Amino acid sequence: MSENAVQFLLDRQSVKFVRAPGPNEAQLGLILQAAMSAPDHGKLRPWRFSLIRQDVMPQFVDKLFATAQASPTPIPAQKEENARRWLSEVPLLIALACHRDHGNTKIPENERMLAVGAAAMNMLNAAHMLGFGAFWSTGLGTYIEEVNEMLGFDPLDYRFMGYLAVGTPIDETYPVTRPDHRQFVKEYRP
Repeated sequence: MSENAVQFLLDRQSVKFVRAPGPNEAQLGLILQAAMSAPDHGKLRPWRFSLIRQDVMPQFVDKLFATAQASPTPIPAQKEENARRWLSEVPLLIALACHRDHGNTKIPENERMLAVGAAAMNMLNAAHMLGFGAFWSTGLGTYIEEVNEMLGFDPLDYRFMGYLAVGTPIDETYPVTRPDHRQFVKEYRP
């Protein structure tokens, strides 16, 4: 493997504040196809995606917050205001869900969720490699059933896992200092 490719992984960072342009159709296809390379026990392909593009973002945001405010856990006004400001610039949201597959008793749901998480990471890496900024948000009503349903993810069959915001970084990104991996590793010795 090329050290260049590894350097892309080492340089990747979450970029919340993005604007247009977002990925074109070919680039979006690459980002979504990267998800298909995620580890997937049993080849269940549990990942599901819903695309929210900039042209429908205002309607989505209005419906999102109306739905959230009518739920038992409404979003605080200040958080809504900040999210509306943020989303006014975002050219693409990719909503992520895990298909629960109740008929499959061999592979636990947590393994399917890990597969969706791996798919999301592949998408974040692909977006970064294509020169875009991307951010995984578990806010915006991720844990409100009515928002799940609004996106077409029936809570009985899907576990909604948040959104990837993808676009061109608004601000310049700077290298991030990461912890030394040795702080998190130990050797097994019998």
